[in-house]
Amino acid sequence: MSPSNREIRIQIDSRLEFIDMIQQATEDVCRAALFGRETVFNISLAVREAVINAIRHGNRLASEKQVHVVFRLDGDKLTVTVRDEGEGFDFEQLRDPREPDNLFKPTGRGLFFIRSFVDRVAFSRVNGGGTEILMEKRIERRGRRGRAVRANQEASEGGGV
Repeated sequence: MSPSNREIRIQIDSRLEFIDMIQQATEDVCRAALFGRETVFNISLAVREAVINAIRHGNRLASEKQVHVVFRLDGDKLTVTVRDEGEGFDFEQLRDPREPDNLFKPTGRGLFFIRSFVDRVAFSRVNGGGTEILMEKRIERRGRRGRAVRANQEASEGGGV
């Protein structure tokens, strides 16, 4: 793996008591990527929600099943994947929590929040069972004049890293 590509893999039992550890790891990775405070908070909430969904809905709280989390820093983006070992779900049938019939339901907002906090979300089924959610967030840096620029753009413009 090249110096600009870094990867961290974490595997946990499907136990809700591991959620805070995953959130802390997410915050640490985001700080290493030099995201701002608000973005660190948003990404950590997105990953937290994805892991909770993997434990509760994917693995159905079966502690013998695993949740796999992979953080990948690759140039100008952070990619996080969360995979469960459950039966999977039909991610094309997800309901919008803003629709009138869903407004007062106590659940169903997690994926809405995830989509709000990252730049790209994709779902896939895993061979052998399970679902994987991929979340991507572009890394923007501040240039010399204080404006946001992509990480690879800054270097080409002579900005400091």
